[in-house]
Amino acid sequence: MQFPYTSQQAQLPLQFEAFMAQPMAPILKEVESPWSAEPEVFSELSLRGAAGNCLNLLAPILRELSQDQDARWLTLIAPPASLTQAWLRDAGLNRERILLLQPRGAQSAQQLTCEALRLGRSHTVVSWLNPLSKISRQQLISAARTGDAQSLNIRLG
Repeated sequence: MQFPYTSQQAQLPLQFEAFMAQPMAPILKEVESPWSAEPEVFSELSLRGAAGNCLNLLAPILRELSQDQDARWLTLIAPPASLTQAWLRDAGLNRERILLLQPRGAQSAQQLTCEALRLGRSHTVVSWLNPLSKISRQQLISAARTGDAQSLNIRLG
């Protein structure tokens, strides 16, 4: 079945394009300006809910990071007990590119995270620090910049 061609149908796409074209230009200028600053080296992700659900949300992020083209490690500092070798395998992570580190002795997870970031042998260092003070956050940022790495802190609630 064919529908008759009307002038209203021909004008609809043109009206839509004209409507969209004008408001987009000023918005793009405002959005682009903050991104021109120095790239962020620290990110934080807050997950709340059942541990299994949180891990399911975290899996694709860690999978992507474990398959990064950067030759350096993905380092996980003091991950929760539920993040096991079996879970890493089942989630499809490249376990040959992942370091799992636990603090020893008097060393805190914060100190170990800063050390791993500062050394620069990891493209991304994932920590589970909660709470994270402003001072601690600044220490992570400074260490990440020194080691040319990314810091990702996961807060589980």
